[in-house]
Amino acid sequence: MKYLTKKRPLNLFLFIFLFFNFNTIKAQNTNVNQDPKFEQLLNEKRKVNSSITINNRYKIQIFNGTSDASKKTLIQFKKENKNYDATIIFSTPLYKVWVGNFKTRIEAERNLNLLKKKYPSAILIKPSKQ
Repeated sequence: MKYLTKKRPLNLFLFIFLFFNFNTIKAQNTNVNQDPKFEQLLNEKRKVNSSITINNRYKIQIFNGTSDASKKTLIQFKKENKNYDATIIFSTPLYKVWVGNFKTRIEAERNLNLLKKKYPSAILIKPSKQ
């Protein structure tokens, strides 16, 4: 019966070779020239992402439907309500318009009652983290 054995001398040689080569690698000096507006754009994107992310806060869903209809609803809502955060969320197969970022349920329900006058199908939601 024939036994298969590992080739240890080759592994040892490879280890020693890589060890000595990694010790001689040196970092390169690089200079990055970026547009000053890049940092401003990055900060704006962070601000938008913080309002979109699903967190432990309550939101009000004022619409769900097709992409075009949700975009129209969002634009109309933002024109009429400048003090609310609003965004479109895609959840297969529908697009949803979520409004607000409320810390407490009481605050969210108070705003829900105000929004139901204009958007009768509005519902209170608390997105789950997934």
